[in-house]
Amino acid sequence: MIDIALWIALALFTAAIVLNFYRAVIGPSLPDRILAVDTMYMNSIALIVLFGFWLDTKNYFEAALLIAMLGFISTIAICKYLLRGDIIE
Repeated sequence: MIDIALWIALALFTAAIVLNFYRAVIGPSLPDRILAVDTMYMNSIALIVLFGFWLDTKNYFEAALLIAMLGFISTIAICKYLLRGDIIE
């Protein structure tokens, strides 16, 4: 039963990443594209965690944590660049 739920979750998160990629490429404005890329980070974290559950290993959780930190920092940097025109003051 858990295998079926895992496959369904993997399929739905993969579909979400594909739709976010579409929004990132076709997005009408730059903030929409930034939000789409940020959501792709979150969905990729979920995919990596689900893959770690599927393989029953803890190594993938560290990779998910690393992607979460990099995604947060890059989103902050891009937003600061859009608002101020400079990242480092």
